[in-house]
Amino acid sequence: NVFNTIYVNDIFDEARETYAQNAGKYIYMDKSDIRKIKEFPKADIVLGGFPCPGFSEAGPRLVDDKRNFLYLHFIRCLMQCKPKIFVAENVKGMMTLGKGEVFKQIVQDFAAAGYTIYHKLLNAAEYGVPQIRERVILVGVRNDIDFEYVHPEPTHGYGIDGLKEVVTLRDAIGDLEDDPGDYFTGSYSTIFMSRNRKKLWSQPSFTIQASGRQAPIHPAGAPMEHVGKDKYIFSDGEENNRRLSVKEIARIQTFPDWYEFSRGTSSRNDNAKLDLVYKQIGNAVPVRLALAVAEPIAEFAKAQLEAVEKSYVVIQNVGEKKRMMA
Repeated sequence: NVFNTIYVNDIFDEARETYAQNAGKYIYMDKSDIRKIKEFPKADIVLGGFPCPGFSEAGPRLVDDKRNFLYLHFIRCLMQCKPKIFVAENVKGMMTLGKGEVFKQIVQDFAAAGYTIYHKLLNAAEYGVPQIRERVILVGVRNDIDFEYVHPEPTHGYGIDGLKEVVTLRDAIGDLEDDPGDYFTGSYSTIFMSRNRKKLWSQPSFTIQASGRQAPIHPAGAPMEHVGKDKYIFSDGEENNRRLSVKEIARIQTFPDWYEFSRGTSSRNDNAKLDLVYKQIGNAVPVRLALAVAEPIAEFAKAQLEAVEKSYVVIQNVGEKKRMMA
């Protein structure tokens, strides 16, 4: 691995615990509010996902939402530690808020920090993720670095001729049907039942959200039935339908089965503890999509390391030759 994580910032306690127990204990875990961090550590690469609720198409989408301006602290981090490359991820709605003017300003602000910006809307389903999930990927390369980032080409087809088929729910979670693990239980709100929440086995999943209550319905049984304006029902009965389990949504987000998620140590009830896991998984960038985005950067980093090693060998050889001549 050419990458070495040294610092993580997240105010979500369970997310930090999860990262620590899976990624190793030799990483500084900072739980500070990013607005109160005075100095960020030096790094070659900075990764981040600034808050998305203000941009989300599911929210009120107010241009002056305070959360919409937290990206400025991402830029403050860049100006302090001056990484060679940064990667930022956010929801599709960021591109259309304020008729596109908000996104245009965000790109300009990142560029003003001294970076060439490459941005593109990617659908995770086109990169081997069994889920329809569109996200904006911003990659910035410091202006003095000789590297042109190219977003990855799709490896799977979602309505694209000539590419491989998408990964389906059957492919991803078919083997878990009899052993799904824990899942969120409880009633379904009128908002939840206002549209279809159930995909077929032969399809990729809906977008996994950061909420157990809003988790898509497992594909087994009959499809949901549209019975009126903004109203769906379970045609085969609510008792024959359930939300996707945490094990299933982790698969859909392409986490490996061995990856463990913290449920915290509080006295919350089972549903509340489960919801902490749903939130972590739903907030994450799908692993396979992240891998696809990172591969060009990894190749660049590897080439730089090899160049440094060759330079070291040349310098060492020159030193040995001088000693022999002496």
